[in-house]
Amino acid sequence: MIRGWFTSVLGALLLLLAPGSLAPAAAAAQPPASLRVMTRNLYLGADLAPVLAATSPQALVAAVTAAYANVQATNFPERAETLADEIADSDPHLVGLQEAVLWRSQTPAGPGSATHVEYDFLQILLDRLSARGKHYAAVATVTVGSDFEAPRSTPAGLQDIRLTDRDVLLARTDLAAHAFSVSNAQAATFQNYVPICRPLLGCPPNAPLQVRRGWVAADATVRGRTTRVVTTHLEPASPTVQEAQADELLAGPLKTKLPTVLLGDLNSAAGGVGAQPGSTDTQTHNKLLAAGFTDAWTATRPRNPGFTCCQAPDLRNPTSSLTQRIDYVLFRGKVSALTSNRVGHTQADRTPSGLWPSDHAGVSSVLQLR
Repeated sequence: MIRGWFTSVLGALLLLLAPGSLAPAAAAAQPPASLRVMTRNLYLGADLAPVLAATSPQALVAAVTAAYANVQATNFPERAETLADEIADSDPHLVGLQEAVLWRSQTPAGPGSATHVEYDFLQILLDRLSARGKHYAAVATVTVGSDFEAPRSTPAGLQDIRLTDRDVLLARTDLAAHAFSVSNAQAATFQNYVPICRPLLGCPPNAPLQVRRGWVAADATVRGRTTRVVTTHLEPASPTVQEAQADELLAGPLKTKLPTVLLGDLNSAAGGVGAQPGSTDTQTHNKLLAAGFTDAWTATRPRNPGFTCCQAPDLRNPTSSLTQRIDYVLFRGKVSALTSNRVGHTQADRTPSGLWPSDHAGVSSVLQLR
């Protein structure tokens, strides 16, 4: 009798320990998978409209001189301290950067391309993060906007200044592979872009300046759950081109069976609030929502307008002038938003010398991977 009872109990234990028998309980015991993301426009440091509008060589030199003086005055090394604090405090797995520019010079001005690095916004930010014990690396980068060189005036004569604009996807490098990893890094420029035609710069197809836009992407895996994460900076100068770029995203990196997250400066004002005619008054945000995306901000902060744009070009406006929301975390598929917050938008976020960290506020979100 005792032997029969023992055999029955042992059989039941063996059944419970059979392969797969603990799967539901084990799955329930696993911690939820949360993906932390941020989008951050770093601000290249100057308004380039006067440079593009120059109609004579003298006007071009004057415009470049003024623009680069503003780059120096907006002091990215100082701003990077605050930007690094934002990232360190939010602790995202992935950060989508826009306007992660590279400024280079050549002295004296002349033939050839400038190669002397004046400011590498990406490397400066990575160094500031490392100093805080935060370890990130660029997993995908695309050169966008422009790679443009022109002379400025200095006390020693003319100096060439070269601007190279980049979009970058940063990922943490200090986590164990089973906790977080990235793969399938991709980058491309859009086929649709705004041609620049100016008397001093020439016109397509031989113009030296083509303001193109692009995207970067990678597949992020958090505790066994994989999500496609894309970051971009869409065209502000033409609503038609911007909306065509959104179509390229939907037909390209966003066309996947994976859950998908889109980060970036879309230059499309949410609900049209504060929209600038001919620039941010576009249907791009609505188009992405119609394609099945959810806006993490409205999902978590529906009563807060969450404005992200824009501070003054010199970043010294005494009160915030953010009046429209154009920076987003959007998601689709087996994803939900837990929290969303802005960074760099309060007086306390300004640098010791009184600079806003950028002309944009950033957005950070914690997403639940279902």
